[in-house]
Amino acid sequence: MIPTPYYEAIQLIERLHRHFLDVLKVELDKKGTQDINNVQSMILYNIGDDEMTVGELTIRGYYLGSNVSYNVKKMVENGYLVQERSVHDKRSIRVKLSEKGLDLKTMISDMFVRHEAQIEGSEITVERLDELNKTLQMLERFWAHQTNFSGGF
Repeated sequence: MIPTPYYEAIQLIERLHRHFLDVLKVELDKKGTQDINNVQSMILYNIGDDEMTVGELTIRGYYLGSNVSYNVKKMVENGYLVQERSVHDKRSIRVKLSEKGLDLKTMISDMFVRHEAQIEGSEITVERLDELNKTLQMLERFWAHQTNFSGGF
């Protein structure tokens, strides 16, 4: 089979995701952080300054529900997240970053700033990134439409 641009894009997206997680793992290792993994770190980063339920995290972050529940549990155990029952719905548990979690979020933010500075002056321009983001957003909408089982685009 001759790879089509569509199939090549799918493979590249998968590889890029794995590479980024490797980059984040190296950053965690450099800081001596052993009690949280790269995937958990991104979940933590995506929570940011918000307070949300695991369900909201799943919807907003496009994570698989069972994985989020497990990862949230581990992050609570290791002191990165604080868990509280919702005052409005006692069945619902909300999570937010602890001080330790906020420190890790700052470390990841610093990494992003450092990467953006390293990219500056390279062939990876803001315009190219903007165009890439627009294309990826169109692909995301296309795939979302495919899951509606309505057929066509």
